[in-house]
Amino acid sequence: MFSAIYCDEFLLHDTGRAHPERPDRLRAIVKALKSAPWADRLHWQHPTPPNERAVSEAIARIHTRRHIHEVETIAHNGGGGLDLDTPVSPRSYEIAELAVSAWLDGIDWICQTGDPAFVLARPPGHHATPDRGMGFCLFSNAAIAAYYAIEQCGIDRVGILDWDVHHGNGTQAIVETHPQITYCSLHQFPCYPGTGRAQETGSYNNVLNIPMKPGSTGAEYKQAFEEKIMPFFENFKPDILIVSAGYDGNSTDPLAGIDLQPEDFGLFTNYCLQLTRRIVFGLEGGYELDSLSRSVLATIAPCL
Repeated sequence: MFSAIYCDEFLLHDTGRAHPERPDRLRAIVKALKSAPWADRLHWQHPTPPNERAVSEAIARIHTRRHIHEVETIAHNGGGGLDLDTPVSPRSYEIAELAVSAWLDGIDWICQTGDPAFVLARPPGHHATPDRGMGFCLFSNAAIAAYYAIEQCGIDRVGILDWDVHHGNGTQAIVETHPQITYCSLHQFPCYPGTGRAQETGSYNNVLNIPMKPGSTGAEYKQAFEEKIMPFFENFKPDILIVSAGYDGNSTDPLAGIDLQPEDFGLFTNYCLQLTRRIVFGLEGGYELDSLSRSVLATIAPCL
């Protein structure tokens, strides 16, 4: 069975009316999932409350005390921002903790059942570095989940695939020195945040960056999967796969210039399933609501 991990509290991370990373993203996805022809095959799961598990310790394993304290202080003081793009509302700190807990629940689910899960949480995380939140991201959800899988669940090798249109600079910064974690990102380049060159390969050749030129299509992504991504992961042999599932590579998305279509993400999922069924998908970017929700459906359908 496929688990969808979600709760309405994720809507309470208030980024402001004009911000692209807004609660309507989750509303659109949930509506689409509940009206899908296979809706009855989804297992809806509420994330574990952070006070019922060691979420703060998992975050502190990755992020500096200064960064954690800054996010918490801004929230408790009524809100503000880490930078112009990354707002922190009064509830953002606790919601970010809940998002981390949801990603950890995803790890627990795939380890216990062997079936995939999709974490429908916000704020996103792949731009958050150890000492800084940026690019709409507060805490590095995927990296925290990877460390948790190894240290708490007995997993030996974790693969992270990041298909968001922007390079996951935070994820890479955290995991590139860990020999049990491998990270692969394909992303528009040049584009925010300016990292992710092919020459960045990690301390153990455990990083694969695939810069994609503006205008790249699904056919070019398919070539990248077959010629680079699949051999990279097949050589590493991950026990589980974490996918930073961003959908801002869609042709209709306002924040980048890649020419993907929603159905392309179903193809990406099929490649992932060739590696393992133990996959945690976690929402990152994607800001045009129709293509976003259709892409999530296309991601999940091959897993059912």
